Amino acid sequence: MSPWIVASLILTAALLLFTPVASTFQFPDNSGEVNRTTITVPVAPLPVGKNLPVPAVSARNVFIMDQNSRTVLWSRNPDEEVLPASTTKMMTALVILEKFNLTDPITVTTEYNVGQHIGFKPGETLTVEQLLYALLVQSANDAAEVLAQNYPGGRPAFIAAMNAKAQEIHLSNTHFVNPSGVDEQGHYSTAADLARLADVALRHPVFAKIVATENAVVATHVLTNVNQLLGKIPGVIGIKTGYTEGAKQALVTLVKRDDHPVILVVLGSDDRFADSAALIDWVYSDFDWEMPLANTPGQ
Repeated sequence: MSPWIVASLILTAALLLFTPVASTFQFPDNSGEVNRTTITVPVAPLPVGKNLPVPAVSARNVFIMDQNSRTVLWSRNPDEEVLPASTTKMMTALVILEKFNLTDPITVTTEYNVGQHIGFKPGETLTVEQLLYALLVQSANDAAEVLAQNYPGGRPAFIAAMNAKAQEIHLSNTHFVNPSGVDEQGHYSTAADLARLADVALRHPVFAKIVATENAVVATHVLTNVNQLLGKIPGVIGIKTGYTEGAKQALVTLVKRDDHPVILVVLGSDDRFADSAALIDWVYSDFDWEMPLANTPGQ
């Protein structure tokens, strides 16, 4: 197969990620003849709205996306660069999951008591998996710092890896300067970028499992998920809360009803849980998922 054909197939595959259809493609070979290649991709149902009014919410930034089709269902200031608070920890977890084994032991060397924390003490040894539970379930800033400090090359290398990953997955309006999400100059993201980040992170089964966990025990520490929608709003299975004085309240949510998963991001909210619950109700009231019409020859 010629390099031109390979390149065309790669481009086609990329396009199909956003246009899930079954199609037949024709590629000329070196002789000038046409080779017919059929690539069949499962057709996903598409959300179709009834134009019900969107509920009034306090969040300054909102992005709602149908996960299967990547269709944007509604947004408000989706590309405004804002403080992301602890939604940052989605990237922290993703970088760690790609570098470490879950059973790798890490020993705490420095106490870190800024913001939300567990209270890990110097000399305490935990596995990477235990630290990820502390990071994502109870949103522990000290877990984020311990993981970053133990990354090859230390904390600066970890921050660099976070930003490299952001570029790799096309978060064009995101930049990190710390692993926890505390307010700092130059640390920002957007509602749209955080939805994309969540979509990528959820492809990792360990991440998806942890963010759906309501309670856990790590060594002698009892963890309780600060996401009040878990176990209370039908279909909610994660993902990440956030709060700082500068960012106000933030929440990235994955909700799945009738096999239709939706990612919602609310930032700069006065009540992230009420905002998200109202938007979830609206999404599944306004939208029906319908199979796209098949292409008919001659039409």
